Amino acid sequence: MDGRFKSPAVALDCLGCKLNQAEIEQIGRQLARAGYRLVEPGEKADIYILNTCTVTHVADRKSRHMLRLAHRRNPDARLIAIGCYAERARRELEGIDGVDLVLGNDDKSHLVQSLGESVRYGQPVVDSPGGYYYDGSRTRTFVKIQDGCRNFCAYCIVPAVRDHPESVPVERVVTEIKEQISDGYKEIVLTGTEIGAYSHDGVSLGGLLERIISETAVTRLRVSSLQPQEISPELIGLWRDRRLCPHFHLSLQSGSDSVLKRMKRRYTTADFQRAASLIREIVPDVSLTTDIIVGFPGETESEFQESLSFCGQMRFARIHVFPYSPRPGTVAASMTSQVTSRVKKQRSQQMLTLAENSLHNFERSYLGRTMTVLWEQKDGGIWSGLTGNYIRVYARGREDLTNKLLPVTLEKIYKDGVWGEVIAR
Repeated sequence: MDGRFKSPAVALDCLGCKLNQAEIEQIGRQLARAGYRLVEPGEKADIYILNTCTVTHVADRKSRHMLRLAHRRNPDARLIAIGCYAERARRELEGIDGVDLVLGNDDKSHLVQSLGESVRYGQPVVDSPGGYYYDGSRTRTFVKIQDGCRNFCAYCIVPAVRDHPESVPVERVVTEIKEQISDGYKEIVLTGTEIGAYSHDGVSLGGLLERIISETAVTRLRVSSLQPQEISPELIGLWRDRRLCPHFHLSLQSGSDSVLKRMKRRYTTADFQRAASLIREIVPDVSLTTDIIVGFPGETESEFQESLSFCGQMRFARIHVFPYSPRPGTVAASMTSQVTSRVKKQRSQQMLTLAENSLHNFERSYLGRTMTVLWEQKDGGIWSGLTGNYIRVYARGREDLTNKLLPVTLEKIYKDGVWGEVIAR
């Protein structure tokens, strides 16, 4: 041994959106550069860092559970909670056994400096023994291009915890993507609180996409989420470059115009339908996915049926269903006519049934087709990966398929996706 101090082991964990994932990956890279040793969340660690979520009460509960689990697993580890729940309810997290540092969204960018000033183990070595933080497969990575929202939708807590809209400079985004490509990633996912609102020095989201496409060797570029009112022919026209994944997540939230109005959303179902039609007209083999809230305050059975019917008409590939969750401080939390838990559960089940049928209908339309799959991981002898239009594909393969883009014939519905046969090269 050379007598040097052994760098602390840090476990990184994350809940919530793709933006949270992008941020924890970025923190991981900073820690690795500073000499910390990165380990998986279930491994023995000196420091456990959780990027929390507070979008629903379930997310709050999961955040608390994961911190308590980490404490039971590693009683001597230092627990650090960061992110949206930490921003909204610092004292709730400080009261959990083992948690000794809580940093909100404004402070978590200084996490590495905070550790350097107060870490119990001494100064970390400079030459990091590990690489950057990644999910073990080096296939997809998330790049944050924007943060913050001031829309104040009636149900949403995000403006209270991410209230300073800002966009990452174009040059910094392009540089980070080049670094991620050099590190081995084949797919880059652009994420943010409201990426359609990206604007920096006169460059819009469309301009940023053009810069990325022209200045990097990205193999696949995926955009995480857009609003219907942000869709334009000029923006969607960029998808003629096949490196942009034919997958759009358009947040709907309700298929009833009266509910959308109470939610303070900035579009109608007609606006949404026009945006979807434009996308389908320009982008071949495109998949549309969405979010739906059921049981918003005052939602009548008639309004729910409108929403259910509209979602059926839209032929979504995937529908993420959320029962309404009151968030303290939002307009909707103080609305009268709160829908009962029993009714929300019943409506959720109906919407989930539609979501499952929609998914299988979309997948069936591709059976017999040959699609390119980016393979991610192997579990019990079966590989899984994603097509550009976000179909989960499973297949057997003896060779290592990790991070390979290969043509696959889609054969039958399997689990949450499709069983395929990798075409011999």
